[in-house]
Amino acid sequence: MTEMKDKIVFITGASSGIGAACARIFGQNGAKLLLCARREDRLKKLTEELRSDFGTDSYTFQLDVRNRNSVDATLERIPDEWKKIDVLINNAGLARGLSKLHEGLIDDWDEMIDTNIKGLLYICRKIIPGMIDRQKGDIINIGSIAGHEVYPGGAAYCASKHAVDALTKGLRMDLLGTPLRVCTVDPGLVETEFSIVRFHGDKELADNVYRGMRPLTGDDVAETIYYCASRPPHIQIAEVIMFPTAQRSATMVSRKE
Repeated sequence: MTEMKDKIVFITGASSGIGAACARIFGQNGAKLLLCARREDRLKKLTEELRSDFGTDSYTFQLDVRNRNSVDATLERIPDEWKKIDVLINNAGLARGLSKLHEGLIDDWDEMIDTNIKGLLYICRKIIPGMIDRQKGDIINIGSIAGHEVYPGGAAYCASKHAVDALTKGLRMDLLGTPLRVCTVDPGLVETEFSIVRFHGDKELADNVYRGMRPLTGDDVAETIYYCASRPPHIQIAEVIMFPTAQRSATMVSRKE
């Protein structure tokens, strides 16, 4: 295994869900955490918990990955001792709505495309050149089964996650000849705030997504991400697709009333 002690791990969208779960497992294993999200208050609370539980050294900052100028300026201001990033986890992402394409809200499309695709690109463009210079680094993109299948009402979201899949594969090819590793972890149903965000705060609709079955948790996905990052240097986990046992495809789920 590759030890995580004192490695710098940068996690976007770290204030909740999979991102916060990643912070906990990497922090528990001695990593130094560079954490960003739009909700700075939650980041501060998470940082306090990590320090109390594991003695984790963290540097946190508010960032909306959709804003290219903010990404550039904010990452430039990071103290030099935090810039040598060992593991980049591109977790920031979201779904909005479940409408037919011809009935969809354009603002929802813009938010998904700007976050899931452009935000990932902005972060990669800023961080990966330093990894290449140091000849060291792992990039783990958080995709989705929606990056492999399309389902009714999900055309725009699925397109954004298909883009994550394509960008991950292309980046892996572009980094041929370097020791950098590129991975995507693509879960099915995970019970986080994902569905609440998708349905614009409608908790009843969100809860119905997981009705009658046991979904994955953020911790389940974070453990898989940690596994990918902690493989020996000669092993690159290229892609992980993971489902709860009750799920067999994007739309096939066994539910018990």
